[in-house]
Amino acid sequence: MQKIDYKKEFKQLYKPSATEVTIVEVPEWKYLMLDGQGDPNTAEAFKEAIEALYPVAYALKFMIKKGEIGVDYGVMPLEGLWWAEDMSSFTVGDKSQWKWTLMIMQPDLVTEKLVQQAIEQVKAKTNPASLPLVRFESFDEGKAAQIMHIGPFSEERPSIEKVHSFIEQSGSQKRGKHHEIYLSDIRRAAPEKWKTIIRQPMV
Repeated sequence: MQKIDYKKEFKQLYKPSATEVTIVEVPEWKYLMLDGQGDPNTAEAFKEAIEALYPVAYALKFMIKKGEIGVDYGVMPLEGLWWAEDMSSFTVGDKSQWKWTLMIMQPDLVTEKLVQQAIEQVKAKTNPASLPLVRFESFDEGKAAQIMHIGPFSEERPSIEKVHSFIEQSGSQKRGKHHEIYLSDIRRAAPEKWKTIIRQPMV
Protein backbone atom coordinates (compact mmCIF):
# COMPACT_ATOMS: atom_id res chain seq x y z
CA MET A 1 0.00 0.00 0.00
CA GLN A 2 1.26 3.45 -0.91
CA LYS A 3 1.85 5.80 2.02
CA ILE A 4 2.00 9.56 1.61
CA ASP A 5 3.13 12.15 4.14
CA TYR A 6 1.88 15.44 2.70
CA LYS A 7 3.70 17.49 5.33
CA LYS A 8 6.96 16.04 4.00
CA GLU A 9 5.86 16.35 0.37
CA PHE A 10 5.30 20.07 0.98
CA LYS A 11 7.99 20.62 3.58
CA GLN A 12 8.55 24.24 2.56
CA LEU A 13 4.96 25.00 3.59
CA TYR A 14 4.79 22.99 6.82
CA LYS A 15 8.28 23.32 8.28
CA PRO A 16 9.29 26.98 8.16
CA SER A 17 12.12 28.59 10.09
CA ALA A 18 11.42 29.75 13.63
CA THR A 19 13.90 32.63 13.27
CA GLU A 20 13.47 33.97 9.74
CA VAL A 21 10.39 34.91 7.75
CA THR A 22 10.18 33.13 4.40
CA ILE A 23 8.04 33.63 1.30
CA VAL A 24 6.05 30.66 0.01
CA GLU A 25 3.65 30.03 -2.85
CA VAL A 26 0.68 28.09 -1.53
CA PRO A 27 -1.14 26.09 -4.23
CA GLU A 28 -4.89 25.93 -4.57
CA TRP A 29 -6.03 23.06 -2.37
CA LYS A 30 -9.36 21.74 -1.17
CA TYR A 31 -10.29 21.80 2.49
CA LEU A 32 -12.94 20.71 4.90
CA MET A 33 -14.08 24.07 6.30
CA LEU A 34 -16.34 25.42 9.01
CA ASP A 35 -17.04 29.09 9.86
CA GLY A 36 -17.73 30.60 13.25
CA GLN A 37 -17.28 33.52 15.61
CA GLY A 38 -16.13 33.98 19.19
CA ASP A 39 -13.29 33.57 21.63
CA PRO A 40 -11.48 30.31 20.74
CA ASN A 41 -10.77 29.79 24.44
CA THR A 42 -14.39 29.89 25.55
CA ALA A 43 -16.78 29.74 22.57
CA GLU A 44 -18.71 26.50 22.37
CA ALA A 45 -18.91 26.98 18.60
CA PHE A 46 -15.13 26.72 18.32
CA LYS A 47 -15.03 23.44 20.24
CA GLU A 48 -17.95 22.07 18.23
CA ALA A 49 -16.25 23.01 14.95
CA ILE A 50 -13.22 20.90 15.84
CA GLU A 51 -15.48 18.06 16.98
CA ALA A 52 -17.11 18.06 13.52
CA LEU A 53 -14.06 18.53 11.28
CA TYR A 54 -11.75 15.87 12.66
CA PRO A 55 -14.19 12.92 12.50
CA VAL A 56 -14.94 13.71 8.84
CA ALA A 57 -11.22 14.02 8.04
CA TYR A 58 -10.47 10.66 9.66
CA ALA A 59 -13.46 9.00 8.01
CA LEU A 60 -12.09 10.12 4.63
CA LYS A 61 -8.62 8.84 5.48
CA PHE A 62 -9.90 5.36 6.27
CA MET A 63 -12.30 5.27 3.32
CA ILE A 64 -9.38 5.96 0.97
CA LYS A 65 -7.06 3.56 2.77
CA LYS A 66 -9.50 0.65 2.78
CA GLY A 67 -11.29 1.38 -0.49
CA GLU A 68 -10.36 1.00 -4.15
CA ILE A 69 -7.77 3.79 -3.98
CA GLY A 70 -5.75 1.99 -1.31
CA VAL A 71 -3.56 4.93 -0.23
CA ASP A 72 -2.63 5.63 3.37
CA TYR A 73 -1.97 9.26 4.30
CA GLY A 74 -1.74 11.22 7.51
CA VAL A 75 -4.60 13.56 8.36
CA MET A 76 -3.38 17.11 7.91
CA PRO A 77 -3.20 19.61 10.79
CA LEU A 78 -5.97 21.96 11.81
CA GLU A 79 -5.69 25.43 10.27
CA GLY A 80 -7.46 28.67 11.04
CA LEU A 81 -8.20 31.88 9.13
CA TRP A 82 -8.84 34.79 11.50
CA TRP A 83 -10.35 38.26 11.08
CA ALA A 84 -12.82 40.76 12.53
CA GLU A 85 -15.15 43.41 11.15
CA ASP A 86 -13.35 45.87 13.43
CA MET A 87 -9.68 44.86 13.29
CA SER A 88 -9.01 46.84 16.49
CA SER A 89 -10.61 43.95 18.37
CA PHE A 90 -7.43 42.01 17.63
CA THR A 91 -5.41 44.54 19.59
CA VAL A 92 -7.80 45.46 22.42
CA GLY A 93 -8.44 41.82 23.24
CA ASP A 94 -12.17 41.60 22.47
CA LYS A 95 -11.95 38.01 21.30
CA SER A 96 -15.74 37.60 21.27
CA GLN A 97 -15.70 39.61 18.02
CA TRP A 98 -13.17 37.36 16.33
CA LYS A 99 -14.37 35.52 13.24
CA TRP A 100 -12.71 32.37 12.01
CA THR A 101 -12.74 29.59 9.48
CA LEU A 102 -11.30 26.33 10.75
CA MET A 103 -10.13 23.94 8.06
CA ILE A 104 -8.22 20.75 7.28
CA MET A 105 -6.49 20.34 3.92
CA GLN A 106 -7.57 17.36 1.82
CA PRO A 107 -5.45 15.56 -0.79
CA ASP A 108 -6.47 15.36 -4.44
CA LEU A 109 -7.72 11.83 -3.74
CA VAL A 110 -10.72 13.28 -1.90
CA THR A 111 -13.84 14.09 -3.92
CA GLU A 112 -17.13 15.78 -3.12
CA LYS A 113 -18.83 12.38 -3.28
CA LEU A 114 -16.42 10.88 -0.74
CA VAL A 115 -16.90 13.87 1.56
CA GLN A 116 -20.66 13.39 1.54
CA GLN A 117 -20.22 9.69 2.30
CA ALA A 118 -17.85 10.52 5.15
CA ILE A 119 -20.32 13.06 6.58
CA GLU A 120 -23.06 10.43 6.49
CA GLN A 121 -20.80 7.97 8.31
CA VAL A 122 -20.03 10.50 11.04
CA LYS A 123 -23.70 11.44 11.30
CA ALA A 124 -24.63 7.80 11.86
CA LYS A 125 -21.97 7.31 14.54
CA THR A 126 -21.68 10.47 16.64
CA ASN A 127 -23.57 13.22 14.78
CA PRO A 128 -21.67 16.22 16.23
CA ALA A 129 -23.67 19.43 16.55
CA SER A 130 -21.78 21.38 13.88
CA LEU A 131 -21.63 18.59 11.29
CA PRO A 132 -24.23 20.28 9.01
CA LEU A 133 -21.91 23.31 8.78
CA VAL A 134 -18.96 21.37 7.34
CA ARG A 135 -18.26 22.19 3.71
CA PHE A 136 -15.72 21.05 1.10
CA GLU A 137 -14.20 24.00 -0.72
CA SER A 138 -11.14 25.18 -2.64
CA PHE A 139 -8.87 27.84 -1.18
CA ASP A 140 -6.20 29.52 -3.30
CA GLU A 141 -3.89 31.44 -0.96
CA GLY A 142 -1.01 32.11 -3.34
CA LYS A 143 2.00 34.15 -2.25
CA ALA A 144 2.45 34.45 1.52
CA ALA A 145 5.03 35.16 4.22
CA GLN A 146 5.34 32.79 7.14
CA ILE A 147 7.32 31.87 10.25
CA MET A 148 7.17 29.13 12.88
CA HIS A 149 6.01 30.32 16.30
CA ILE A 150 7.10 28.14 19.19
CA GLY A 151 5.20 28.69 22.43
CA PRO A 152 1.67 29.41 23.64
CA PHE A 153 -0.86 31.20 21.47
CA SER A 154 -0.89 34.12 23.92
CA GLU A 155 2.72 34.91 22.97
CA GLU A 156 2.23 34.99 19.19
CA ARG A 157 2.28 38.78 18.80
CA PRO A 158 6.08 39.20 18.24
CA SER A 159 5.96 36.49 15.55
CA ILE A 160 2.98 38.12 13.86
CA GLU A 161 4.64 41.54 13.96
CA LYS A 162 7.82 40.05 12.51
CA VAL A 163 5.86 38.68 9.53
CA HIS A 164 4.02 41.98 9.01
CA SER A 165 7.26 43.99 9.20
CA PHE A 166 8.91 41.66 6.69
CA ILE A 167 6.07 42.22 4.22
CA GLU A 168 6.21 46.01 4.62
CA GLN A 169 10.01 46.15 4.37
CA SER A 170 9.94 44.08 1.19
CA GLY A 171 7.74 46.71 -0.44
CA SER A 172 4.68 44.45 -0.47
CA GLN A 173 1.29 44.65 1.20
CA LYS A 174 -0.76 42.31 3.34
CA ARG A 175 -3.91 40.85 1.84
CA GLY A 176 -6.46 38.27 2.87
CA LYS A 177 -6.81 36.84 6.36
CA HIS A 178 -4.40 36.03 9.16
CA HIS A 179 -3.63 32.30 8.83
CA GLU A 180 -2.42 29.87 11.49
CA ILE A 181 -1.53 26.18 11.16
CA TYR A 182 -1.50 24.16 14.39
CA LEU A 183 1.18 21.47 14.29
CA SER A 184 1.09 20.40 17.95
CA ASP A 185 -1.41 18.36 19.93
CA ILE A 186 -2.06 20.91 22.67
CA ARG A 187 -3.67 18.21 24.83
CA ARG A 188 -0.31 16.46 25.16
CA ALA A 189 2.48 18.96 24.49
CA ALA A 190 3.61 21.61 26.98
CA PRO A 191 2.56 25.14 25.90
CA GLU A 192 6.17 26.32 25.60
CA LYS A 193 6.69 23.62 22.93
CA TRP A 194 3.59 24.27 20.83
CA LYS A 195 4.40 24.81 17.15
CA THR A 196 2.19 27.14 15.14
CA ILE A 197 2.84 28.40 11.63
CA ILE A 198 1.98 32.09 11.32
CA ARG A 199 1.16 32.89 7.70
CA GLN A 200 0.05 36.11 6.03
CA PRO A 201 -0.88 36.36 2.33
CA MET A 202 0.82 39.22 0.53
CA VAL A 203 0.80 41.03 -2.78
